[in-house]
Amino acid sequence: ARDAMPGGGSLTIETDIREMDSQFVRAHGFGSPGTYAFLSVTDTGEGISEDIRQKVFEPFFTTKEVGRGTGLGLSIVYGIITQHNGYINIYSEPGEGTSFNIYLPEIKTAIPLEKASPAITSSGKAETILIVEDEAEVRGSIRSVLEESGYRVLEAVDGMDAVDQFVRHADSIALIIMDVIMPRMNGREAFKEIRKIRPEAKAIFTSGYTADVIRTKKIHDEALVFVSKPIFPDRLLSKIRDVLEG
Repeated sequence: ARDAMPGGGSLTIETDIREMDSQFVRAHGFGSPGTYAFLSVTDTGEGISEDIRQKVFEPFFTTKEVGRGTGLGLSIVYGIITQHNGYINIYSEPGEGTSFNIYLPEIKTAIPLEKASPAITSSGKAETILIVEDEAEVRGSIRSVLEESGYRVLEAVDGMDAVDQFVRHADSIALIIMDVIMPRMNGREAFKEIRKIRPEAKAIFTSGYTADVIRTKKIHDEALVFVSKPIFPDRLLSKIRDVLEG
């Protein structure tokens, strides 16, 4: 984080208790059902490109100059976390900082799947939801969760596409789930345009960065509903019902 912010910036450390259920595991492709201690470390630095992000945990891989690092730091972090049956993932956008999200099991006994199932009780009523997300895998996982819960789904790949989709389907879209940081037009800008079309439009914003970090970028405020990534299906479905019925 220090090297990524040569001109200064913010370093945010967040802790929480998170529960992974079978829906989360299926949607994200990692984890085992159970209760986890969550640790997020976020900087506001240069960010990491997709090709480099795929290699950061490889031993001896480094983007630093000779003599400034061995490339072993993150591989050691990865090793420690996996040895303790934990998980680590990265969320980053070039120029927008980086978040490392760590999950360490709080207990050894997994939560029985039958106890996790009742959390997903917020079934849809065939409402149409527009998903706005520039990462295809994330977009696909959210779509699967929503369709399995009884919603109709439309997709957009960025903010400008979201506005175009809303123009075509304004009468049928009940809710928008929108990433905050996207190419061409960010989520807040797109939502402003959408509300010019329909002032009462409702949205839930998502990001791999924490809400505090998003607020420092001045592209999110307290008046907007926010869900952090990785998205837990039960939390998302509950939040959707709160927004639609609120």
